[in-house]
Amino acid sequence: MSLPKKLFLFNTYLNGLSFLGQAEELTTPKLTRKMEEYQGGGMVGAASVFLGFEAGALDMELTMGGLSIEVLKTYGASIDGTQLRFAGSYSDDATGETVACEIQTRGRVTEMDWGSAKQGDNTQHKYTLKNTYCKITVGGAELFEIDLLNMIWKVDGTDMLAEHRANIGL
Repeated sequence: MSLPKKLFLFNTYLNGLSFLGQAEELTTPKLTRKMEEYQGGGMVGAASVFLGFEAGALDMELTMGGLSIEVLKTYGASIDGTQLRFAGSYSDDATGETVACEIQTRGRVTEMDWGSAKQGDNTQHKYTLKNTYCKITVGGAELFEIDLLNMIWKVDGTDMLAEHRANIGL
């Protein structure tokens, strides 16, 4: 019997700088697809037609344990000027199996929420990132990559936009 692989340890890197022990939580991208219901003549029901990705599909939120000057310095970066990397180690407690999971993104910080400041309390600071790029690698295998600025979308090694780029002369 095995159990689901649960996050055991993680580290967060911002522009290559490790935030081990400083990053408390990371909300990963939801990767939502934009769909439109379509029902044409002769169809007895509607089908969801894919129209790209929803606005905000690559958004993330990073919660730091307190003040981070390094994160503050990224505010004002270009549309893909801030790289965030989540490196997680997941484990199955029944089998002892572990697997590495990495999420790499590029974008920029669009919101800084320092919450309330109270002496002696946890002073979490939250940062929202609007991303244009996301790649997910599990166990060394690249499972998902999307680059909104360069018209790239790959799922398990399959280039989902290759024919579309060719159709428009790219």
